[in-house]
Amino acid sequence: MSNNGMVATSQPLAAQAGLHMLLQGGNAVDAAIATAAALNVVEPMSTGIGGDAFALVYLAEERRLRALNASGRAPYALNLNYFTEKDLKEIPLKGMLPVTVPGTVDGWSTLLEEHGTMSLSQVLEPAIVYAEDGYPVTEIISQQWEDCVPLLEAHPASAETYLIDGRAPWPGEVFRQPDLARILRLIAEKGRGVFYEGEIAEAIVRFSEENGGLLSLRDFEEHTSTWVEPICTDYRGFKVYECPPNGQGLAALLALNIVEGFDLTSMRHGSSQHLHLLIEAMKLGFADAFEYVADPEFADIPLKGLISKEYAETQRVRVDSKRAAAEVEAGIPPDVGDTVYLSVVDENRNAVSFINSLFQGFGSGMVVEGTGICLQNRGALFSLDHGHRNRLEPHKRPYHTIIPAMVFSDDQLFLSFGVMGGMMQPQGHLQVLVNVLDFDMDAQASLDAPRFRCISGRKVRVERGIEEPVRTKLRQMGHDIKTSEATLEFGGGQIIMIHPENNTLLAGSDPRKDGCAVGY
Repeated sequence: MSNNGMVATSQPLAAQAGLHMLLQGGNAVDAAIATAAALNVVEPMSTGIGGDAFALVYLAEERRLRALNASGRAPYALNLNYFTEKDLKEIPLKGMLPVTVPGTVDGWSTLLEEHGTMSLSQVLEPAIVYAEDGYPVTEIISQQWEDCVPLLEAHPASAETYLIDGRAPWPGEVFRQPDLARILRLIAEKGRGVFYEGEIAEAIVRFSEENGGLLSLRDFEEHTSTWVEPICTDYRGFKVYECPPNGQGLAALLALNIVEGFDLTSMRHGSSQHLHLLIEAMKLGFADAFEYVADPEFADIPLKGLISKEYAETQRVRVDSKRAAAEVEAGIPPDVGDTVYLSVVDENRNAVSFINSLFQGFGSGMVVEGTGICLQNRGALFSLDHGHRNRLEPHKRPYHTIIPAMVFSDDQLFLSFGVMGGMMQPQGHLQVLVNVLDFDMDAQASLDAPRFRCISGRKVRVERGIEEPVRTKLRQMGHDIKTSEATLEFGGGQIIMIHPENNTLLAGSDPRKDGCAVGY
């Protein structure tokens, strides 16, 4: 709780980096970039300058909300014919083929130039210090790192950069990243140009060529972030905003629209009926997202119709209140997501809801030698179906899982929040929002509550906190319920709430991660 500014994210050291910017007089944008850069260092399997970013930015004085799409595009040289000629039926999850142009650095630079008050060198300094001096690896991060050892072992530069004598760092062990520190300092001194037009771009392209990739200098030189119009729905009098496609925030809005037609407060929170309705609504939301979400520069997406209340009514009648639907017509993209999310609100109530990601743990598994840069594998989410909106095309952005969100009440910012975790993200948004807006939970309680995760068809995983009698009833309703002990598969959320009466900041940080919310 705080009267001034607040930062919430998945790593305490990263939260401190953002708080330091606020204490130095910086605004929410300055703090968000400092936090994101620090996360690049202290949570390297989840995020980095080899990945992408999306942001919602609220400018309090102007009462204006903006959305930034800082996701990268496919190489010009990569198209469907490439896979046909090589008789490849799907895009590999690892290696250079799923690597798209990293959008993070341009996103940071764009945000700072337009809405920040500090320089790139100022906001990157905490991350550089952590990389140079080292930092103690936290317990959950050590566990995630250990899961990625086989991937890192497969590539010499990856193993040399991110393993210690062939193993992941132990909890509490100090880990240093001198190569990444040098690269971050180079960006701090020379700006985004060195990443997209200078020696860093040249190093990545050279590495790509040596390892079977198709990235070119042209791909980097022509990369830009894009300011886009946020998409919105009204849920019980609250306006819920997400970034538009190519992000999957649409899925969360579609599910909310369906759920709005049910009286959830007449049900016990966590009851079989409550969870059944959310699960079925989420399945319908995903079905449409997998069909329609794509790069809007390449495909027509009927957003107005999809988000309309009329369409929600037609979808709602498809929900059987007593029985789980067997299948919905949609493919299920890869579902192992490693991402970081952060939220910042400053003393003037400017706010940033920001998400940064490599997609899967250590992304493509490819670390550019001598740089510490791990390249993302977002291209794995393209479709190879020639008739699909999200089909692979040169210089196109793929379906994206990462989605920041904000909620307004009576045109006043009420929530800045997000939930990391691949396909869990819109499901997390739905569950957290219902917890707050329907069941009146506070920020922390909304994140603490046990979650479900739709897999495909009737398959649903649930946390052990969902009571056994409820699990039994859901099975009787036709759901294929599996209880999972892997808390990270249910995402990790951060939330900052602005009290509508006294303007106080109240925050929560997900216990499934190592993070915290800090304020002053």
